[in-house]
Amino acid sequence: MYRSVKRLGIPDSQIILMVADDMACNPRNPRPATVFNNAHQHINVYGEDVEVDYRGYEVTVENFVRLLTGRLAPSTPRSKRLLTDDGSNILIYMTGHGGDGFLKFQDSEEITNVELADAFEQMWQKKRYNEILFIIDTCQAASMYEHFYSPNILAIASSLVGEDSLSHHVDPAIGVYIIDRFTYYALEFLERVTPDSKKTLAQFLQVCPKRVCISTVGVRLDLYKRDPSRVLVTEFFGSVRNVELTTRVLDLPKCGGSRQVAVNKSVNTRSSKATKPLHYASQLPLHHS
Repeated sequence: MYRSVKRLGIPDSQIILMVADDMACNPRNPRPATVFNNAHQHINVYGEDVEVDYRGYEVTVENFVRLLTGRLAPSTPRSKRLLTDDGSNILIYMTGHGGDGFLKFQDSEEITNVELADAFEQMWQKKRYNEILFIIDTCQAASMYEHFYSPNILAIASSLVGEDSLSHHVDPAIGVYIIDRFTYYALEFLERVTPDSKKTLAQFLQVCPKRVCISTVGVRLDLYKRDPSRVLVTEFFGSVRNVELTTRVLDLPKCGGSRQVAVNKSVNTRSSKATKPLHYASQLPLHHS
């Protein structure tokens, strides 16, 4: 997802990337500084100019919740803050090992669906978002949005409760499965999206039918007031500037020609003055003992 949103125009200053383990530089990776979406190395999802904001043991449940709610220490740099307001559309993508009602962080702790729902409610009360597109790819992923109660959230899960979210294929060079099925087909869809694309969220919801995902993709729409067929994908995955038209007359300050000429004359006058030749100042007297 990181590569896709950057390609569609969202700068790193508007992206918070949390990577629990640096797979690109892992000693087991035979192709250092790269992470490909499939064994044929079609797409390097890591990219050449990746900016990781939280890495390794910085990726904790506490840091994630504080990031969402804005309850960070004053010394926290801007690159680790979610600088949003009530006009912001936020895309939240989560993946990893999970189960019924939880997603694991670092194999030592997990965030529950109740904690996540309460964090979103804090964001709404503090006017930190306009709309949220929440995507989660894990086993029993739909359980993570069951307790959401805040408005303007569209949630997508790679599997329903009781289902596993399966991997797509194995890379024999590494010996592990490298991408989940839902993420694989979502990335394939986003590769065909351009910044001026008219593709909608309704089309994105169909990227992974059960015949290819094997699991059933879950969607929760009751909290989202807009029709997904009328919402462009680029409203969350791309950088789209909203332009407000006005019929009100704006009084702009005038720059008179005579004033500009006067400024130019004064500049020319100063530049025509002879300047004194530069020379080195004499050194301070030295006192010998």
